[in-house]
Amino acid sequence: MPTVLLIRHGENDYVKKGRLAGRLPGVHLNARGHAQAAALATALKDVRLAAVYSSPLERAVQTAQPLAAARKLAILKRKGLLESDLGEWQGKLLKTLQRDKRWATLQNKPSLFRFPGGEGMLEQQARLVAEIEALCTMHKSKDAIACVLHADPIKLIIAHYAGMPLDQFQRLSIATASVSTLYIEPGRAMLERLNWVAPEL
Repeated sequence: MPTVLLIRHGENDYVKKGRLAGRLPGVHLNARGHAQAAALATALKDVRLAAVYSSPLERAVQTAQPLAAARKLAILKRKGLLESDLGEWQGKLLKTLQRDKRWATLQNKPSLFRFPGGEGMLEQQARLVAEIEALCTMHKSKDAIACVLHADPIKLIIAHYAGMPLDQFQRLSIATASVSTLYIEPGRAMLERLNWVAPEL
């Protein structure tokens, strides 16, 4: 099975202002986000990619564009890589949500948490892992593939393959336009890189 580069999308104004975008349409990279995506593509120029997969959301696709264009690869959009379904929390400010008593459950016992009107963390992790497993079966062990997606989904994937309990996934930090690398093979996986960020040009 292949090496998987888990890439978080670049900065957008929701990230900059501390607001949860969730699956809202029309959330695009800002100027810094575009610069991050370009820097990432340059920094990874020597990595031979067999495919570039992306969450269908605009900010992820825009981050994937320089990476795919440099290799003349199509961006393959995958719904399985979508951001969390935040339900009623979508579009809200973090500082507002942090006053909600349910916020403590998300931070300290996420295995018991479900976004109000949205996705539970356990089912979200199962969705994401199933997607990564499906993508891996489509490639050879010597291949490297890029998956451009979102912060919590990346943390949930890493927690699964690193053998971390779901309730500890918030200990991971995933910066915008960062790369975390997993080598996955049947029965085992290795986390080769965590939250690496390319120098901005």
